[in-house]
Amino acid sequence: MTDDEARAELQRLRGSIDNLDAALVHLLAERFKCTQEVGRLKARSGMPPADPAREAVQIERLRRLARDADLDPQFAEKFLNLVIDEVIRNHERIKRSEAG
Repeated sequence: MTDDEARAELQRLRGSIDNLDAALVHLLAERFKCTQEVGRLKARSGMPPADPAREAVQIERLRRLARDADLDPQFAEKFLNLVIDEVIRNHERIKRSEAG
């Protein structure tokens, strides 16, 4: 493979990565729109912002999906934990704003 061919292939691969990154951002935005609705429902209903039982089920589900997709399950769990932490922070903020 020549240097020019390698650079062209690198550019093609990076273009795919950029498209996937954009898709991930849009999917996360949609996910957070749904979790905001959940947070408002929880606040109105007096439910706690966090649901450890649900979180444990989701983590195990994501680990299983990761294994099936040949993705490191530990990485998938770390990613979901980051998302869950942000969701809980959002739910706590919604609860405070609904109370005030």
